Amino acid sequence: MFTGIIECTGIIKKIESSGTNRSFWISSPISNELSADQSVAHDGICLTVEVVEKGLHKVTAVAETIEKTNIQQWKENMSVNIERCMTLGGRLDGHIVQGHVDGTGVCIQKEEKSGSWEYRFRFSEQFASLIVEKGSICVNGISLTAFDINSTEFSVAIIPYTYTHTTLSMVVPESIVNLEFDIVGKYILRNTQIQQKA
Repeated sequence: MFTGIIECTGIIKKIESSGTNRSFWISSPISNELSADQSVAHDGICLTVEVVEKGLHKVTAVAETIEKTNIQQWKENMSVNIERCMTLGGRLDGHIVQGHVDGTGVCIQKEEKSGSWEYRFRFSEQFASLIVEKGSICVNGISLTAFDINSTEFSVAIIPYTYTHTTLSMVVPESIVNLEFDIVGKYILRNTQIQQKA
């Protein structure tokens, strides 16, 4: 379980393929602090650390993850957002994030606002019921507040700290991002659907 508050960024140093799996060797300020079997969010994708050595950690994505996220576009020397799982008893500064990406979105607009930035993203209409005005949305692992939403688009406003401490500065129109919708909304929708069928 995560909060969507990015701890640091890492750089993809090496990519390996084995069958339908893809493995990534990543260098980050916290790589040496990680351990095998630890769950770590990479651009919002919960991946298991397999190996830690020489300032690098290795994670592997299976076909299901590759299909539903932007991992297929990851390249060597690309930066990714990194967050370790939350600890019980700690502050929940963002919102509850599982690291289970629902799908991808596309940046359709990026506008500088005299020190802050505003992004607009397009997403699949199948998720329209899971996003609400001023509700939480996770973009590449970052907990953000959605506004000006409709059935296929939403906007987010980015403060300077988030812009400089995450990979958002590299997101431009046509960039594909990972999206995870609020888990609370998913459970409410599921419960409503079950009650309607009863």
